[in-house]
Amino acid sequence: MRRIMHATAALALAAAAVTTVGSSGARAADGPWDGCPYGAVCIYPQDSDTDRPPTDVLWSYGAHNLRNQNGWHWVLNNQSGGAHAHLCTGYNGTGCGYDLPAQVAVYADLTPINSITLDRP
Repeated sequence: MRRIMHATAALALAAAAVTTVGSSGARAADGPWDGCPYGAVCIYPQDSDTDRPPTDVLWSYGAHNLRNQNGWHWVLNNQSGGAHAHLCTGYNGTGCGYDLPAQVAVYADLTPINSITLDRP
């Protein structure tokens, strides 16, 4: 059962990788991006575009445990200086698999994701 869960999580992360979106050349690299403040990582409501305010705005480096984040969500990394975010299947930043570079967004199934880390460059 555990092997199936790991395979399912890996598949979900692989699917998320296919839907990544790079930064748009039309927006300033040091300003807000679709309501996500510069320097933050934002999670948007389930099954919505980024035209609604984010449900979570993460500012500090380290692990952030998620609560009630199921289904498909946009996750935007609007951090600066090459900082990365990682989507992790375990709590407290364990089981991290998907790497989200700065100025990149991903539409990901957060059902198997239990934490997101914000990492210094």
